[in-house]
Amino acid sequence: MTGFRLPPCGKFLLIVLGLLPWAPTRAAEGAATAQHRVIMQGEGKLAIVAADGTVEWQMPWGGIHDIHVLPNGHVMVQQDMHKVVEIDPATKQIVWQYDSATRGGNEGRRVEVHAFQPLPEGRVMIAESGPGRIIEINRAGDILHEIKLQVRRPDPHRDTRLVRKLASGNYLVCHEGDGMVREYEGRTGRVVWEYEVPLFGKPRADGHGPEAFGNQAFAAVRLPNGHTLIATGNGHSVLEVTPGKEIVWKLHQRDLTGITLAWVTTLEVLPSGRYVIGNCHAGPDQPLLVEIDPKTKEVAWTFDRYDLFGNSAPNSQVLDVEGDVIR
Repeated sequence: MTGFRLPPCGKFLLIVLGLLPWAPTRAAEGAATAQHRVIMQGEGKLAIVAADGTVEWQMPWGGIHDIHVLPNGHVMVQQDMHKVVEIDPATKQIVWQYDSATRGGNEGRRVEVHAFQPLPEGRVMIAESGPGRIIEINRAGDILHEIKLQVRRPDPHRDTRLVRKLASGNYLVCHEGDGMVREYEGRTGRVVWEYEVPLFGKPRADGHGPEAFGNQAFAAVRLPNGHTLIATGNGHSVLEVTPGKEIVWKLHQRDLTGITLAWVTTLEVLPSGRYVIGNCHAGPDQPLLVEIDPKTKEVAWTFDRYDLFGNSAPNSQVLDVEGDVIR
């Protein structure tokens, strides 16, 4: 039976009958195991799953592309792809919100928010697709700073995916529609670095799953060595790129035994140096999250909760890691 894989319905039946143990995670044979507590959205819910697979908390919630758990335990997340809200998990109530569709001069314009970031002193950075700008606001909703984005193919749904403010004060922006990652100088908005995600000689293919292909970058983070780690979206890959634009490390669609990468989304770099990678639209027999050791490409942990979150769960956060996580 080596190499045989049960279809999802068969697995579920055996679990119900007690003939197959249920487990929320798996690790590659011989790899060091890890377990993580995770917050994720999918199938119309926002939920926290404990390391043992228990659902600790959940509430109804629509689709998201970004999420942050604040030091006080509150959850900052998108609502309807144009609001940024803060939820108190204890009451499941929204305790703060900013609506980019009705504030900051955007009334009557189509605007989508795919990225935001809580900053020190209560500030919040918001990337507004459509208006094509990054703003920083205070909790009263006043715009304290703004820069314009350079977009070759403007589209309120595709101008940006994830955006992060760096320690330098610059902004690292994934432009999904352009297939580009650009770094903007924080004060002036001048582009100081950009990288076009390669297609590696392959033709583009429509779709969202493993059969699709493109360079619609979803996430980028700056590593301590100054390199940039990029999740290429429907490029099914993760690339480490130098300031000189040389690829010095890469993970492609089928590099991990038994795992197929589809729309590669979230990136988290743990204090251990391991990467946690989001694997969206990959289908019911694939993990939603994969943790790997980049030095060996060994899988340390996977998060297999298609049963809970379904096939469209593009963003998450691990919650139980001590030390600073780059995300």
